[in-house]
Amino acid sequence: MKSFLGSRLLLAVALGSALSACAPVLVGGTVMTALVATDRRTSGAQLEDEGIELRAQSRLRETFGDRVHVNITSYNRRVLITGEVPTAQDPQRVEQLVSRVENVKGVVNELAVLGNTTLTQRSTDTLVTGRVRAGLVDAKDLYASAFKVVTERGTTYLMGRVTQREADRATEVARSTSGVQKVVRLFEIITEEELKALMPKPAP
Repeated sequence: MKSFLGSRLLLAVALGSALSACAPVLVGGTVMTALVATDRRTSGAQLEDEGIELRAQSRLRETFGDRVHVNITSYNRRVLITGEVPTAQDPQRVEQLVSRVENVKGVVNELAVLGNTTLTQRSTDTLVTGRVRAGLVDAKDLYASAFKVVTERGTTYLMGRVTQREADRATEVARSTSGVQKVVRLFEIITEEELKALMPKPAP
C-alpha cells in the first residue's frame, strides 16, 4: 500500500510540473496520453512565468542573500510570494522588488514575519503538496495539471485557469487532504465555453 501511494505521489508531482498539452505517461507498464497534463496557459505565458520566477529569485538573492526564505510562484504572470522574512518592512520591500520584474501583472503577497521554517517543515509542506496533487489526479472530473499547488506552513494555495465548478471541486479535494490546515484560492475563473475552446480537438 505504501509503495502504491508513493508511486501515485511521484506521478502527481511529475504531472504537476508538466508543460506540454498532451504528454504520454507510463503507468504500470501502460503508456497513456494524460488529459491531466493539459496546461491552459499559452506557451508564451508558460515561458514568461518561468522567466519571472528565475529573475525574481535572482534579484531577491542579490538584495537579501540568505536572510529571508521567499518562494516565488508565477501563473499566467500573476505572482504568489510565500515564505518568511525577519522584519515588518521586508514584505513590502520584497513585493516592490518582485512587482518590478518584467511581465509581472499582479502580486499576491503571503509573506509572514517569522523565523525561517525548518527543513522538516519544508519537507512536510512538500509532502502535503504531493498529496493534494495526487488527490487532483484521482478526481476523475478534474484535469490535474490545470492547477498549480503550493503549500507553505500548512496553508495550501491553488492557482490555475479553471471554471467555477473546477475551482470548487479542487478546493474540496484540497480541504480533505491530510496535512492541509487552510486553503487559499488564487484562481483565474473562466466560463465552461472558454474551457471547451481550450480543450484539444479530437483527432480525425
